[in-house]
Amino acid sequence: MREGGKGENMRVVQLGCGITGLVCAEHLARNSKVDDLILADAQTDMIEALARRIDNDKISVMKVDATDIGSVKELLKDRDLIVSSIPGELNKKVIRTAIATGIDYVDFSLPVSSEEEFEELLRLGQDSDITMLTAMGSDPGISDIFAMYAASKLDRADEVHVMDGDSATAEGYELFTLWSPLEMLEEATTPAAIYKDGEIIMVPPLSKKEIYEFPEPIGPLPVYNTLHEETYLIPRFIESIKYVDFKIAIDDDFARVANVLRKVGLHSLDPIDVKGAIVRPLDVVVALMPRTVDMIGKVKGHAAVVVEMLGDKDDKRTIVKIWTMMSHEKAYEMCNSTATGYLVGTGGAVGAEMIIAGEIKDKGLVLPEQVPAEKFKERISEKGLEVEEETHILN
Repeated sequence: MREGGKGENMRVVQLGCGITGLVCAEHLARNSKVDDLILADAQTDMIEALARRIDNDKISVMKVDATDIGSVKELLKDRDLIVSSIPGELNKKVIRTAIATGIDYVDFSLPVSSEEEFEELLRLGQDSDITMLTAMGSDPGISDIFAMYAASKLDRADEVHVMDGDSATAEGYELFTLWSPLEMLEEATTPAAIYKDGEIIMVPPLSKKEIYEFPEPIGPLPVYNTLHEETYLIPRFIESIKYVDFKIAIDDDFARVANVLRKVGLHSLDPIDVKGAIVRPLDVVVALMPRTVDMIGKVKGHAAVVVEMLGDKDDKRTIVKIWTMMSHEKAYEMCNSTATGYLVGTGGAVGAEMIIAGEIKDKGLVLPEQVPAEKFKERISEKGLEVEEETHILN
């Protein structure tokens, strides 16, 4: 592998070209330090449409099944960097393939499902000579970096709230999500994690609700605590922190459906026999829902990531609030996407570009909290994600 950040251009693979991967791919295709870019997915129709739309001769298209690790290993041959925007469960194998191949790695969500798997990934990173930047999307990703930036503005930070808001509407659709339907329904039917006084507390799914006032033009939305990486990652890097939670805006109708699915077992990913066919119940539900790509160009409204950090500044109780927001209409105009796809894909692309530019030099497992916050803010602003911040004294 060639070492980035020394004037040498890079050979990059984008594995997984759904709604977030395509946004990331478009950014990378326009990066002057990327020599060539392989876009790989099991379905190539959307990649080919992107290649036609932006007409960039760096791009080549490959049909690859990410579950076939042999094919993934072959894909990575003679590459410098892989950006993987496939489901986290599949990334568990891809990140190990990147280590074995010796190329740098970026993904959009943490590829572990337990503390034991996280510790194992840390150990693997210590023994490797690659940069493994994980959880580098919107939330997690942008949210974690905002939290570190906000904490730097205080003398002591002790409480952080991460809010994901979306006012999306789509005519003709009663029930939809702009994130992966499978992952969103998993999130809504799984106990939520809250960090409090040095330990993780689990609360029942969708049991903690409030109305949160997002920046205009979004305004008030119902939000619920759900299971998210920030709750586990932020306390590792802010020693004084006492409380971390994550809340996401979920429409009341969606919440009711998620609760019914959980109560009757349709949220399960354990295979069952249905008249001789082996299926996972949640897969059946997801198959009946609109795909995120089906919503492109049909959605109105805004999406936002907001971080509120509470602590002390000059012996006064202070809150630092930082956020970014985009309309779905603007995302469609800029990148043929939704704001959700744009936020996640841009967070991942900027992480990759910072590795390419030598702005992230750490080897082993790198988390968003370790990304230089000022440079990151500058880069996402250049890509149309304006960053706003406010500081208020509470006493």
